[in-house]
Amino acid sequence: MAAKPGIPKGTRDFSPEEMAKRNYIFDTIRQVFHLYGFRQIETPAMENLSTLMGKYGEEGDKLLFKIQNSGDYFAGITDEELLSRNALRLAAKFCEKGLRYDLTVPFARYVVMHRDEISFPFKRYQIQPVWRADRPQKGRYREFYQCDADIIGSDSLLNEVELMQIIDNVFTRLGIRVAIKLNNRKILAGIAETIGEPDKMADITVAIDKLDKIGLENVNAELASKGIRQEAIETLQPIILLAGSNADKLATLRGILAESETGMKGLDECTFILDTLEALALHNEVELDLTLARGLNYYTGAIFEVKALDVQIGSITGGGRYDNLTGIFGLPNVSGVGISFGADRIFDVLNQLDLYPKDAPDGTQLLFVNFGEKEAHYALPVMAEARKAGVRTELYPDAAKMKKQMAYANSKQIPFVAIIGEDEMNEGKVTLKDMATGVQQLLTPEELVHSFQK
Repeated sequence: MAAKPGIPKGTRDFSPEEMAKRNYIFDTIRQVFHLYGFRQIETPAMENLSTLMGKYGEEGDKLLFKIQNSGDYFAGITDEELLSRNALRLAAKFCEKGLRYDLTVPFARYVVMHRDEISFPFKRYQIQPVWRADRPQKGRYREFYQCDADIIGSDSLLNEVELMQIIDNVFTRLGIRVAIKLNNRKILAGIAETIGEPDKMADITVAIDKLDKIGLENVNAELASKGIRQEAIETLQPIILLAGSNADKLATLRGILAESETGMKGLDECTFILDTLEALALHNEVELDLTLARGLNYYTGAIFEVKALDVQIGSITGGGRYDNLTGIFGLPNVSGVGISFGADRIFDVLNQLDLYPKDAPDGTQLLFVNFGEKEAHYALPVMAEARKAGVRTELYPDAAKMKKQMAYANSKQIPFVAIIGEDEMNEGKVTLKDMATGVQQLLTPEELVHSFQK
């Protein structure tokens, strides 16, 4: 007996019903992106490793899925290198390409390659899968979709404000209550300066970004393991645990970071964003959160993250400002800011809260029962007219028993069934059955189509 097939851990199959739900998410996000003037692009699933490596920090580089070279990948490798068993060095020889880790770095590469065709500021969105060689767990997958929107070629903080509005709009439409977290990498840099560890900012941000996952004690242990002095760790505690309103936090930080020019600039940026949003009356709360660090190295200014309030799950959206991401590809001084919706986690949240529309937006509306060749021949032109009018219609392909065809309609949750027998054909009509109520109507083909248009 053949072994039962399986799929890699951290990946999932999606049924037609689940795909309808996922498309509801994608369509909702896409509609909001269009409202704000974003245009869609796509990039390849695989990129050259030289494009991806070094852009996500040391931890991110470890999570890249590398693609083995085709052909003789041992060519050019000495026996000494093979016997060294140095995995990183051998991977660099065996693999020249990798699956994309996110959509932002491929987007930066796209901008540089197509710079002569792009009008700046360039507002793009992208809805595609990404891959990470992470340990699978609840809400964390190895293959998942991101829905990104970026504005590149503009320094204006109004772009950050617009992205906050997009986040608020999307989750309001989906019916998910969220907390929108805001911070600024310049504030974090200022904190690193103030506690006397300016060269350890990357280690500090990676550690405190894990605060809600591993707790304060483990964060402090990680900071100590990175060589950060105990005195600096103690000075950091009241800063990252700062409480109160956004205004209270900003006022306190202005006192703490008064000697840090970088930190004060970050506070000014956050103040502008929060003050501007105050006048826009968002549906969801925006909170200044100093524990938010976003572990990716390319962020340089405002950073954001979204948490669902009614479900225990990780971040469902994140993003931030990056001042020179394109510089690594030869196009310096082009600032950008972007967000990424985690479609797979949003899918899980909507499932847990049962927030999907009850009617499948792309399901069949009308099934024609098949009693035989003559009846099917009669039904086909009626179905053609129904489809022209936008009615999602199908014919049961086989002349099976009525019970079996009705069971098929029920299994697909098809709300209406068209029945055509000798009497209907003689009168030039169709019997329309409402599957929810059982009510039947004898209608002409024109009346049938018109009933759906109403």
